[in-house]
Amino acid sequence: MITKYRPVLEVVVLALVAFLLQQLFFYATDKTAIANSFIYSIPFLYLFFLGCSLIILLILIKMKEKNIDSVGQTFLLLTSIKMVLAYVLLHPILQSTDKLLTTEKINFFTIFAVFLAIETVVTIRILNKKQ
Repeated sequence: MITKYRPVLEVVVLALVAFLLQQLFFYATDKTAIANSFIYSIPFLYLFFLGCSLIILLILIKMKEKNIDSVGQTFLLLTSIKMVLAYVLLHPILQSTDKLLTTEKINFFTIFAVFLAIETVVTIRILNKKQ
């Protein structure tokens, strides 16, 4: 039972490590004032993408039990849905003309890419563990 949900624990731990590293970066470079002016706070973005990742992984774990051959297609579908949700979230940032939002755009895409990489690696590991 524990090994079944190990990918979920891995994602939570990796997300926490990424969050702490990013917070340390903003603190070390004295960009906390810029981070505080973001439309979406860094913790909010991490929670949003962590929630999406956990939902995706739980669905993939269930799909693995039913039909492992559909896991890859399900991953692509769910990742596409997550991308649409991320775009909806990103839209106000893209529409703004404020110069300081360049940092927020980079931050948003960095967090998106980190979670996409984590999900992809975990999905590959799920696919490689055929029963």
